Amino acid sequence: MLLSINFPSWLKPEIIPGLPLRWYGLMYLIAFGVAYLLYKKQVKERNFPMTADDLSGLFFWGIAGLLIGARVFSTIVYETSDIYRREPWLVFWPFRNGRFTGLQGMSYHGGVIGGILGFIIYSAVKRFDTREIADMFAASIPLGYTFGRLGNFINAELYGRITASPLGMVFPDAKTYPANLLWVKETAEKIGFPIPSPNAMLNLPRHPSQLYEAIFEGVILWAIIWLIRNKKPFKGFTAGIYIFGYGIFRFFIEYFREPDADIGYRFQIVPTDLPIALYHQPLSFSTGQVFCFAMVVIGVVWLIIAANLPNHEPVRVYGKELSIGNGGKSLTVQDRETDRKIRRKIRRKAGKR
Repeated sequence: MLLSINFPSWLKPEIIPGLPLRWYGLMYLIAFGVAYLLYKKQVKERNFPMTADDLSGLFFWGIAGLLIGARVFSTIVYETSDIYRREPWLVFWPFRNGRFTGLQGMSYHGGVIGGILGFIIYSAVKRFDTREIADMFAASIPLGYTFGRLGNFINAELYGRITASPLGMVFPDAKTYPANLLWVKETAEKIGFPIPSPNAMLNLPRHPSQLYEAIFEGVILWAIIWLIRNKKPFKGFTAGIYIFGYGIFRFFIEYFREPDADIGYRFQIVPTDLPIALYHQPLSFSTGQVFCFAMVVIGVVWLIIAANLPNHEPVRVYGKELSIGNGGKSLTVQDRETDRKIRRKIRRKAGKR
């Protein structure tokens, strides 16, 4: 019995064969759209003082920063050749040899850095509370991120390590290994994978790590943050939870995902000659794990800092101007709880009179 499945043959990177319209690009658009709608919902439910133009401007600069950061970071960290040093215009040039290829190679961590800079600058110019903006982004982004990973899956890229579990999937362009290697033969026999001949090259099943990331770093992380978004103890809390949570989820999922072949491990405490397609010791860390560990640390540090910043009390629902008849003084009600307290105070004063 074969304990794996083949990658769906009907899934192709192009939406319409022969045309430069790819599912990956469409998934990015859907991701931005989902994040925008979730953000807009929060603005409305919190009565946040932001116009439609402000919202569009915020997303424009946030997305621009994200794309620039993701692309530049990818070419600096993950590109081992010097092609972009010799021809730097190729970083944002979507054609190769006269053929449209799109911008191949985007880094999540670079996108986070660029996106954060984009919305911080816009918030500063428009004088929005940056922590409030960050909290609403944190509750919007993860679900959109899910579609980005689905795009990776459709492209049959960024797949995981070789596995003998029932979750294994045979990706068409994965590296093959000779059947005469002992570990290859043992893996194939364990899952009932056919071996045509002793010298055959086998494409063994891999973990569909793109789907793992879509579920845990996308759906589950989003659900957690969305449920606590109106219960945060201080401004900046959900932003810190997002940074910490994403770092934790992806750090462990990286153990199932094959590191970049041309980079391998950044740190390997116990060296081994095994191919990177196989599971290694837990103390072998990929590039993604290094950055995710940094995210965990940054998330914890930010939560500590945000909890002690001035004016850190959460504003759940922005309110209106109320005059309580105290010398004509006008107070700004920042949330419903404060609104109720002021109204009770007014009623008590009226009763005493």
